[in-house]
Amino acid sequence: MMVLVALIGAYLLGSISSSYLVAKKWAGIDIRQHGSGNAGATNTLRVVGKWAALLVFVLDIAKAMIAVGLGYALTQDETVMFACGFAAIVGHNWPVFFQFRGGKGVAATIGVAAMMVFFPALIVGVIAVLSIVVTRYVSLGSIIFAVGLPFSVWLANEPPSFVWISAGIALLTVFRHRSNIQRLIQGTENRIGQRPTGGK
Repeated sequence: MMVLVALIGAYLLGSISSSYLVAKKWAGIDIRQHGSGNAGATNTLRVVGKWAALLVFVLDIAKAMIAVGLGYALTQDETVMFACGFAAIVGHNWPVFFQFRGGKGVAATIGVAAMMVFFPALIVGVIAVLSIVVTRYVSLGSIIFAVGLPFSVWLANEPPSFVWISAGIALLTVFRHRSNIQRLIQGTENRIGQRPTGGK
């Protein structure tokens, strides 16, 4: 019973759309109606500005960490903690409070990974950041981080449940970035500092 309560609570925490709330307070807009239409830090950066985007990024990481902490508080089970993190990412992507129109879960994934598999995530995170610096594609770095995470977790000899949940996060990330992947292949994906040309 407590496991179910933890998972539902984590989903509800994830459903608090930081991007929507910050953009509404900061600029009086629905972030989902501007730029790429994505309710996340990257679109907030393009539409509202760097400080608003930084706040969104921090808040999205924080809510995922709190969701993991909720799992610990209610069950003291590490697998449930990780599963709560996954539930928070699902909530971020499909928030019940905002017509199930959310972001792509990258910052939330960082928060979960930092809490549960810090060193494996750090290794993959460095590679992802370097890819963003070199290519200026945020989406590519996000995909590299998520897809590389289960392999890094596995190589670090973390519990099998951690590997499977990480793999689930990777699949979720790829699914949410499917349009980005198509544009990356076509060479039309937006780079950092480039005016959006359409797409989400």
